[in-house]
Amino acid sequence: MPLRQLRFTAPDAVVEAGLGLIREERQIPEGFSPEVMAEVEAAEPRPTERDATDIPFVTIDPPGSRDLDQALHLSRRSGGYTVRYAIADVGAFVRPGRAIDTEAWDRGQTLYAPDVRTPLYPEELSEGRASLLPDRDRPAILWEIDLDERGDIEVGRVERAMVRSRIQLTYGEVQGQVDSGTASGSLRLLPEIGRLRKLLERERGAVSLNIPEQLVVKRDGGWGLVFRAPLPVETWNAQLSLLTGIFAARMMLDAGVGILRTLPVADPDRLERLRRIAAGLEIAWPGSVSYPELIRSLDPRIPAHAAFQAEATSLFSGAGYQMITDAEEPLPHAALATVYAHATAPLRRLVDRYAGETCLAIAGGGDVPDSVVEALPLLPETMARSATRAGQYEAECVNLVEAVLMSTRVGEIFPGVVVETDEKRSRGEVQLGDPAILSVVEGEGLDLGDQVLVRVEGASVADRSVRFQIA
Repeated sequence: MPLRQLRFTAPDAVVEAGLGLIREERQIPEGFSPEVMAEVEAAEPRPTERDATDIPFVTIDPPGSRDLDQALHLSRRSGGYTVRYAIADVGAFVRPGRAIDTEAWDRGQTLYAPDVRTPLYPEELSEGRASLLPDRDRPAILWEIDLDERGDIEVGRVERAMVRSRIQLTYGEVQGQVDSGTASGSLRLLPEIGRLRKLLERERGAVSLNIPEQLVVKRDGGWGLVFRAPLPVETWNAQLSLLTGIFAARMMLDAGVGILRTLPVADPDRLERLRRIAAGLEIAWPGSVSYPELIRSLDPRIPAHAAFQAEATSLFSGAGYQMITDAEEPLPHAALATVYAHATAPLRRLVDRYAGETCLAIAGGGDVPDSVVEALPLLPETMARSATRAGQYEAECVNLVEAVLMSTRVGEIFPGVVVETDEKRSRGEVQLGDPAILSVVEGEGLDLGDQVLVRVEGASVADRSVRFQIA
């Protein structure tokens, strides 16, 4: 149950109190210090190298978004395409070692809960002065990447520029325009380029998950879990971000300086566990079908398929960051089957700011700033610490959500499949079908792959716990 796609449609007082208690226990920060806020108020962006406000950029985000990291413009050229991707230039406002920077290093990333998010930077910056909001001149890191007719990278450039987004669109609005044939400007090319990039991804043996949004909704006097399948436009848009991250990684590797996002190959035991989860959700997975092939065959509009894609995030563990040095072999991102860097979400991740600064220096032919060179070796540990904190926070929130879902269903019996057991075979995990959650159960003689019935013995929202028993 990945938390970043988990939302309550109408949390009640009990749920809100429970989520607030988790933040208190986990010491999730509220707001920012007066020193940080004073620095935000006084911050003046550094001068840009280029005025690109004539390019009609647009942003595509979920409804209500204000922290707009990315704006796009697509065009056709002889023999291919040009992707222009403007990324919010946080570095234009943040000075190394000052209050904003120090606080960002402490936080590492934006934290997510089903009701609120805890931002990396103050909203006055991340949703205001640095955000690529429409009809405002904004400093940006402008990537221009030329693709051939197959959508593969030919050459690229990056520089600081002043940009101006023309309009803020939602995924639904863009999908409606594409489907009705009314998409204008560069949006007409988004499906074309997005599909080409997906084909190249398939040729590499890679797969990128489109995690469905999970909505906890009121249902029949209780709560239910509903999956919202991602729209095709979300996939196409994500391909532009992946494209930029791949190009940034190649730039840094060629220069011998920078930081990569890495992911090891999936552990065979985790793959077998995922096969059992598929069985629990009644998804056929023949032995001759590879994981990427299965993912591509799923229809996220089908609840079981959407639930499987959500759980598939557990297949790959050990994601991290690797500083690029001459002494180390660069590690790829196993899910993408290529080298990759986080570079397109600087409003939400600390590391992206440093990848952007590194690539700007490389493109300009100068030395990478000392403040960046000194920071690079510290980033893997800092981001790992931040990821641990986020994981613990999210796990507690998921426990609360599952307790809420089961709070009105005590005594009910659900079918499932055993996907994990302890050495004594008396405790394990069972994948339920509806609601599509993993339940910890107790019983005798649990064997992997067994189809079982489990009873909800108790559920406490206050304790964030659910007790299941083999029925």
